[in-house]
Amino acid sequence: MLSSLGVMVTIMPNIKSAKKRMRQNRVRRLRNRAARTKMRTEIKELRKMVSEKKLDQAQLQLKRVYSVIDRTAQKGMMHPNTGSRYKSRLSRLLD
Repeated sequence: MLSSLGVMVTIMPNIKSAKKRMRQNRVRRLRNRAARTKMRTEIKELRKMVSEKKLDQAQLQLKRVYSVIDRTAQKGMMHPNTGSRYKSRLSRLLD
């Protein structure tokens, strides 16, 4: 949040349950970011393998990517339909 002087200000809650909620949100945000980063990295590796014509390795990578996408969607970090759309578009790369 910005103050009128343009300095970054963090609002700290006063209520005990709000403090706990803030801690929980921070932990969840970091966990979600790590999972999302892992998913994007795996997808980038798959796209790189396909562009380098390493199709046999790409098939194996596709299984890993499916697993990561399914796990991410199952944990609620993305909508299940979004996960399905990712999987569909990635599988078309290998056709």
